[in-house]
This record gives sequence, structure tokens and C-alpha cells, in this order.
Amino acid sequence: MIVRPVRSSDLPALIELARSTGAGLTTLPANEERLAHRVGWAEKTFRGDAGRGDADYLFVLEDDDEKVVGISAVAGAVGLREPWYNYRVGLTVSASQELNIYREIPTLFLANDLTGNSELCSLFLHADYRNGLNGRLLSKARMLFIAEFPELFGTKTIAEMRGISDEQGHSPFWESLGRHFFKMEFSQADYLTGVGNRAFIAELMPKFPLYSCFLSEAAREVIGRVHVSTEPALAMLKAEGFSYQGYVDIFDAGPAIECETSKIRAVRDSQALVLAVGTPGDDATPFLIHNRKREDCRVTAAPARLAAGTLVVDPQTAKRLRLSAGDQVRAVQLSPARESI
Repeated sequence: MIVRPVRSSDLPALIELARSTGAGLTTLPANEERLAHRVGWAEKTFRGDAGRGDADYLFVLEDDDEKVVGISAVAGAVGLREPWYNYRVGLTVSASQELNIYREIPTLFLANDLTGNSELCSLFLHADYRNGLNGRLLSKARMLFIAEFPELFGTKTIAEMRGISDEQGHSPFWESLGRHFFKMEFSQADYLTGVGNRAFIAELMPKFPLYSCFLSEAAREVIGRVHVSTEPALAMLKAEGFSYQGYVDIFDAGPAIECETSKIRAVRDSQALVLAVGTPGDDATPFLIHNRKREDCRVTAAPARLAAGTLVVDPQTAKRLRLSAGDQVRAVQLSPARESI
């Protein structure tokens, strides 16, 4: 398996993947025109022809037969061209000594606080390939790319996690709040943001704080929680240093997690090494390995061994990276010690 930048020839495979994602992946709608535009813009981004506010680094995961089976992306900076909205979960305190009343009321504040941060987004892996190292490779390859080109990204990186909805795509939070202002299905609002139509959020969303006690019990219970299918991705990112700091999605209340970019484990611990081709050995550890290129970026995950400033990999791994012995790579152990392999 290899992670590489998207190409225009990948468009048919991307459309098929987008159609299979269901609700929740707003940055990859099953819209051919929109996807074609995004792929073209991603190619421009990897060439270095886009500013950070417009940069969209879209990657694909392909097998050795060059079949595209997954996607992931990094946005250079969110909210620099159009507002980026979240709810900040806060607290309002009401008290009266005379009446002996003291109330702490959780409150939702519409905020643009995450503007300017880089964002991990558009992660999706075909169900048939959700095994072995594939999921971690697809997600963490982005982090190694950030480590190689830190000047392209913000000082903080965020990830908006899919919130809770049922098998029919109904969100308790949306039903209790968003529907009253938007008069549309959750899936439709989700789709509109995915195709870049965010103006309606500013036009229709209330600007004043919202007391969560006015929401249904079902809606209150899902604030800051992730969809069951997103739990593995959340655990993976937490192991890399991401944490929830009280920001949630305005539609389904899924958490936005964040980490200082330089403190992401895969970024912080990665190192530049010389590639050696040989036999890693039976005790070799899975490494994430990047060929240190931008437009021709290739990242893979494979058993490897550190030896005197070199990274020893087998010939197949070197072939996947299109490198030879003596070439430079950037590498880091695929998983931290506390994350199960």
C-alpha cells in the first residue's frame, strides 16, 4: 500500500468512494463537478500554486495494483476565505442569594475561534481494506507530510469528528436545534456545506448563546460524542496528542479535537534518515516512511529497523517508495508505545 497525492485520473474511483461514505463526510460529497474541481485544486496545491488559506492536500491510498481504496486530506488553513463555525461549549451561572438558587447552565456559543488552523479531513477507507496497517497509514501519512513541510501549515492542527446519527442519518442534535432554523434534513445541510455553500449558516443560525437545557435530552447526550464508526479514528488521534477542548460541530455536535502541530507525536518524533535496503529482521517495528518529496510524495508503512542513522527496509518497501539505497527518507514509528499495534 502507498499513500500519494491525488491525480485527475483518480476521479472515477473517488466518486465511487464518495457514494459509499454515507452522511458525515461533508468534505467529500458525491458530486462529480465538485470533486473534479477539488482534485484539480489539490494538484495545484501540491505544485505550490495555492496560498495556505486555499491549500487542499488531498491524498489517496492505492494498493500494488494501483487501485485507489481510500482518501485523506489536510487543509492548509480553515476559515481564511469564508467563516468557519463551531459551537464553543461554555457555562452560564445564575445565582440568587435571596432565593437560595444557584444554577450552572451549559451554553453553546457560536464561534469562529478555530479560524486559521490546519485541518485533518476527508478520511475514508473502503470497507474491504479496513485491516492491517491500512487505516493508520492513510491517516498518519498526512502527519508525516506535515512534518516534512511544516512551513505550509498552521501552528495548530484540528480534526472535526463525525457526531452521532442513526442508521437513517438522523442526528438527535440536528432534530432538536438545527431543523428549527434551517427547515431541511440533516443530510441536505451536511451536503451543502460539503459543496462549499456555507453562507446559509451565517444567514440562518442564531447569533446569541443557546442554553443546552432547552434541547432534548437525546440532543444533550450527544454533545461532544463521536459516531461509533469514528471511535477508532478518535482513539488514534488522541494517541497522537489530540484532545477535545470544548468545540463541537454546529450540525451534529461531534467534537473538534486539536493539537499544536509541532507536538503531534508523528511530527515531533519523525526524523530524516538514509535508506538502506536489506532484511529488517524478525524484530522489525512498523514504521511510517515518506520519500521527502512534495508533488511526487509517496508514503508507506512497513517493518523497518534503525541502524547507525539508516533505516533498513526490504526491497519491496523501497520499490513502493520509488527510492534506492542511500536516498533520504523521513520516518517515524507507525504507532506510539501506548497505542496497540
